[in-house]
Amino acid sequence: MRTFVGRVLAHPLVLATLAVAAVGGLLEATGPAGAARWVVSAFAVVVALVQARGMVDDLRAGNHGIDLLAVTAIVSTVAVGEYWAALVVCLMLTGGEALEDYAAGRAKRELTGLLQNAPRTAHRLGPDGQPTDVPVEDVVVGDRLLVRPFEAVPVDGLLESPDATLDESSLTGESLPVDHARGDALLSGSVNGGEAIELRATAAAADSQYQRIVALVREAQDSKAPFVRLADRVAVPFTIGALALAVGAWLVSGDPSRIAEVLVVATPCPLIIAAPVAFMAGMSRSARAGIIVKSSGTLEQLARARTVAFDKTGTLTHGEPRVTEVHAEGMTPAELLVLAAAVEQYSSHPLADAVVDRARQDGLVVPAAEDVVEVPAHGMRGTVGGRVVVVGSARYVARETGVAPPQADGVTGVHVAVDGRPAGRLTLADELRPETRATMAALHRAGVGTVMMLTGDGAQVARRVAAEAGIDDVRAELLPQDKVDAIRTAPRRPVMMVGDGVNDAPVLAAADVGIAMGARGASAASESADVVVTVDDLSRVARAVQIGDRTLRVAWQAIGIGVVLSVGLMLVAAAGALPALAGAWLQEAVDLTTILWALLAVRPSRSERAATARMTTDLARSATAPRRPPAPTRRA
Repeated sequence: MRTFVGRVLAHPLVLATLAVAAVGGLLEATGPAGAARWVVSAFAVVVALVQARGMVDDLRAGNHGIDLLAVTAIVSTVAVGEYWAALVVCLMLTGGEALEDYAAGRAKRELTGLLQNAPRTAHRLGPDGQPTDVPVEDVVVGDRLLVRPFEAVPVDGLLESPDATLDESSLTGESLPVDHARGDALLSGSVNGGEAIELRATAAAADSQYQRIVALVREAQDSKAPFVRLADRVAVPFTIGALALAVGAWLVSGDPSRIAEVLVVATPCPLIIAAPVAFMAGMSRSARAGIIVKSSGTLEQLARARTVAFDKTGTLTHGEPRVTEVHAEGMTPAELLVLAAAVEQYSSHPLADAVVDRARQDGLVVPAAEDVVEVPAHGMRGTVGGRVVVVGSARYVARETGVAPPQADGVTGVHVAVDGRPAGRLTLADELRPETRATMAALHRAGVGTVMMLTGDGAQVARRVAAEAGIDDVRAELLPQDKVDAIRTAPRRPVMMVGDGVNDAPVLAAADVGIAMGARGASAASESADVVVTVDDLSRVARAVQIGDRTLRVAWQAIGIGVVLSVGLMLVAAAGALPALAGAWLQEAVDLTTILWALLAVRPSRSERAATARMTTDLARSATAPRRPPAPTRRA
């Protein structure tokens, strides 16, 4: 009830218009002759002066979206004695502003929800284990925090409780609850389940995931798209044409009331209202899908993108080495993997972590090793169950055992020798994301003509990844400046760039649309980008293009509907078949129609749903289809 009253009080001119209508009706029925005309006409002139003042302010601010026709319609209807029509125009103007505010608020409710749900208080645990409420800004790295049931996680941290179930939908769009175990990273903004949990802060509030998203959203809400300014400029020739038609109808018919009848149905409100509402609806839908669009103008660029460039590591691939094949000699692959992991668990090398992770993912028990010795960047040696195990590069294994292990077309990642004899090898690679190929196909179907890969990796590795991903243009061995040059010289524009690392920040800023994979990416990339994907899912890039295209189409459709209906009513009025009072009510219906149509941008179209279904099918096929041998990652 309070919310409704607040909305009503926020638009006092609407209340004043309704009050004048009631007083005018009473005077018309019981008052002296002409009293209603003077009261209503005086109020209409006041509203026209208020609108005229707003027009002047808009012109001074360089905004061409002026409502000259509405002011002219009020003045002309009062001049010819159609004072009730003038009052309807006043209701149209004041009510239209209120309706626009409501529509825009509905369209951006997901964005507003992010801001309203931002954590403000944290429960810091003291040495005695008792919680103390503190502002979230006072939390520092290392603080132990308590999160009560159904509260939002205040800052990023590591779970110290045995387990937890959290709702991460506001961050990732995932509707199902997510289970976590002790030591897992928790993101601020996640909503805790039914049991209290403890975590240790790993970031201050300003550096946490949710607060970074909130900052992006605030920036998005204050933006205005070039397309919206274009819609404002369309209103100017529309106004000139309507004035010419009104004057022409008067000169042909000799009836001055034709001016009022034409201008009443010629207000450019559909042009001014439809585009902002459609773009805000599209940004709202993007946020719900885990895609933060920093400016509404970016949606237009997304819809028109003709070239999309991708970084490789961490964008097209997982960004970390994984064991893809285990080749054993004289033992089972599981036995070889256990022996290698037993020694590698004492190394800090990324490839060693990959070996240990693969063993644990396969459910194998990794035993302890003795007498472990590491030669940095080359390999490890240790004793496992009385057996001497050597793990590392082919050269290191040959030096330690005196026996050169067999090579396999240059794709060996890690060699293993047991008791002085070669026992097999583990192939490691930075695997392609399972959704990569389906994403490329979806982008082509969305109208993207060229898909590029810009990487600093060697040409051989880049070509193999590109062939598996279905990428058209491969640029390898590039420095950051080379990537910027490639983006600036791309022939098909607009150009999108997708990346996730610090080294991608310059090229993301140089692209017409920069998209940062922000779920794990560097903050520098997110700050340089126009779009931040908060979910570790490459397919959201194609989703962003689809949402941009849908938003642009709906905005143009809403504008077209408003113009066509207004022009039709203007022609009827010019012929003398539409009284000014009836025309004023019909124009109000036109405004409402365009706003409701613009709100359709918050929902996917049938063709978009079909494209999403096709992409899901492609993803399922790519997940089950045999893949080409992955590009190797070598240990020096």
